[in-house]
Amino acid sequence: MTIKDWPAEDRPREKLLQRGSGALTDAELLAIFLRTGTHGKSAVDLARELLSSFGSLKALLEADQQRFCLANGLGSAKYSQLQAVLEMARRHFKEVLQRGNALTSPEITRAYLSAQLRGYNYEVFACLFLDNQHRVIQFEELFRGTIDGASVYPREVAKQALQHNAAAVIFAHNHPSGICEPSQADRHITDKLKQALALFDIRVLDHFIIGDGEPYSFAEHGVL
Repeated sequence: MTIKDWPAEDRPREKLLQRGSGALTDAELLAIFLRTGTHGKSAVDLARELLSSFGSLKALLEADQQRFCLANGLGSAKYSQLQAVLEMARRHFKEVLQRGNALTSPEITRAYLSAQLRGYNYEVFACLFLDNQHRVIQFEELFRGTIDGASVYPREVAKQALQHNAAAVIFAHNHPSGICEPSQADRHITDKLKQALALFDIRVLDHFIIGDGEPYSFAEHGVL
């Protein structure tokens, strides 16, 4: 049975239009991107097979060109399309959070930071510098490290915050392992940064950890 033979409410494209993209599974979203399946397999069946082969949607989206193109049902054309989609998403969030825009939506902030940091296979520590009305001044990647971590220097963070005349900041760093839970080192450096910036009346609004799934928020978990 092909997707066309499914009840309308179960077809990924119709389901998206009726209920929104958030109602779709990873396989259904991927099936819409694939558009067609292979011999004997619907696009949804192929999507499920690919997710199983790569291990997760994140792993598929971050696969290098060689591995991606070797997978059944994929190829250089699909790889180009996917990279274009990912870049459009990054540019969209960049425009939303461009200089002078106020941070009014935690969801947009999460999505923007995820788009910027999720693709790295090494740890990156970044900062959103904000004015006293929480309008974006600048987003900067401040430190880069290895797969295990990045060294963060409070003095350099404070120097950059003062240079931007920031009144508040939001920190973010990625965990290449995909695990969003903060380590003891993450908690320790966040406390040190908060103390260092407090000397200059610069508030730390949040610290996000980007991994698989929903980013971890220090503020929402009451540990900031």
